[in-house]
Amino acid sequence: MVSKEKLMLNTEMDIYIIGAGISGLIAAYELERAGFSPVILESDKVVGGRVRSDYQDGFIFDRGFQVLLTAYPEAQRYLDYDSLKLKKFNPGAIVLRPGNLFTIHDPLRNPLKVVSMAFSSVGTFMDKFRIFKLTQSLKSKKEEEIFNEPDKTTLQFLRDYGFSEKIIENFFMPFFKGIFLENELETSSRMFNFVFKMFSLGHAAVPENGMQAISDQLKSKLTKTSIRLNTAVKTIDGNLIELASGERIKADKIIIAAKPDKFLPQMLGQFKPSRKVVNLYFSLEKSFFASPMIGLVTDKLFLVNNLVFMTDVSKSYSKTGRALLSVSITKSVKLDDKLIEKVKIELEALTDIKSEHFKLEKVYEIEDALPQIDDMKSSMPATQTKIYDNVFLSGDYLLNGSINAAMTAGRKAAEAVILSIQPNMH
Repeated sequence: MVSKEKLMLNTEMDIYIIGAGISGLIAAYELERAGFSPVILESDKVVGGRVRSDYQDGFIFDRGFQVLLTAYPEAQRYLDYDSLKLKKFNPGAIVLRPGNLFTIHDPLRNPLKVVSMAFSSVGTFMDKFRIFKLTQSLKSKKEEEIFNEPDKTTLQFLRDYGFSEKIIENFFMPFFKGIFLENELETSSRMFNFVFKMFSLGHAAVPENGMQAISDQLKSKLTKTSIRLNTAVKTIDGNLIELASGERIKADKIIIAAKPDKFLPQMLGQFKPSRKVVNLYFSLEKSFFASPMIGLVTDKLFLVNNLVFMTDVSKSYSKTGRALLSVSITKSVKLDDKLIEKVKIELEALTDIKSEHFKLEKVYEIEDALPQIDDMKSSMPATQTKIYDNVFLSGDYLLNGSINAAMTAGRKAAEAVILSIQPNMH
């Protein structure tokens, strides 16, 4: 039990959180649980950070194609899946080549049951066996174990494990390019193994009403937190926060739930640039996929990396009667009319549907899609989130690029703040 004296202290502490993304919302929730009433300063008009959706013209547009992996331990801790009305993707993938579209069922979940004919187009029997072997070995490993293993690139790991170049080119490369948002599978093998484990234990899913529902649910759990939207922070100096408006706020504790180099000039250059993605939404008369799956483009000359009919997964993504197609480009491209036309020509080549049938609905050029991290971790001691006396860091960039890590980091930052105020509380 926390004493009344401590509760008095709690209510008097001015704790500010910079950023209402997943990490900031979790930090606020954990601070509330300890009796505090924090204030979140958010520059945007809506909470969510990178986990956002726009609702317009009868469509739901997630800002960048993203999914929730239901096996994420942190998501299971903080989210109510039932009220999100999660809509699951079918395990597997649809592989698209010009004039040829085929489905690989369950390659991560039941590799030995995969129908041989379809699988033989992307890999060998030994690849099936190795997927099964890897799945089984990862199921018995804890998250911390995975992130403590020797580090190498994902591509090197796949080759060292014995996978054929055929399955690397036809499945792993296009599938994980879309997750890691880079084209050479340079991402740490630790992250690959963690994501692989999550896919094999659970499902990829989206809330019925878009990814924004995750952020909104976390916001709805906050009862004592004040959220100031449209409030951009300019700089942080000690325990003084200066807003873009010129307003100055004195804080007892500050959690920066965003990249800190925006607010702390002394941290400039300490972080690698984030990975980018271009996300285009097209509407069509109807879907050309047979089931709710992720479509992979294996030809490296194509710009399109993956495509997904969001309306196959959740009908709520379109109230227009038209199917909504999300297209992702992980290559570095110039976003202009020529790019849109080239993508439409590629879609025609892949599907035999005339390019004029693909009606462009929305374009996102996401500069800050995923953090680039050299030393990926599953967690960290709460004390490591503290950078100055009263300033703490939070965000997935401290651990690994995932919703799971954003939640972990938010909790750790809150724990550090609580410990700094009430050292004997834990």
